Amino acid sequence: MAKKILLVDDMESERLLLSHYLEAGGYTVTLAKDGNDGLEKVVADRPDAIVTDLVMPDLTGLEFCRRLKKNPQTADIPVIACTNKDRKMDQSWAKKQGVIAYVVKPCTAQQLCDAVRAATL
Repeated sequence: MAKKILLVDDMESERLLLSHYLEAGGYTVTLAKDGNDGLEKVVADRPDAIVTDLVMPDLTGLEFCRRLKKNPQTADIPVIACTNKDRKMDQSWAKKQGVIAYVVKPCTAQQLCDAVRAATL
């Protein structure tokens, strides 16, 4: 059975591209248009992992991650950041918020699927 991935990104073009990468890698993908949408879908869908952008309006990817980690129902779901923020400081701060893998955009299908595979072992 394919692992379920929740993909959270505010840019439609990025959602489509990244979901294509994940589906081609054998994953079942649910899309969320922002962090608030993601919070609703994570409870309803109970994914095996979450891939999220960090730069989003209203609820940033880091705040989204913090909320997931505070909720006992979602705290154990692995979170992978897929973002254009490429500084080491950004990566370090994301890991402190509960992100377990970090992929910098633009990324390849291989990079994204490798990060998801490692997070869901």
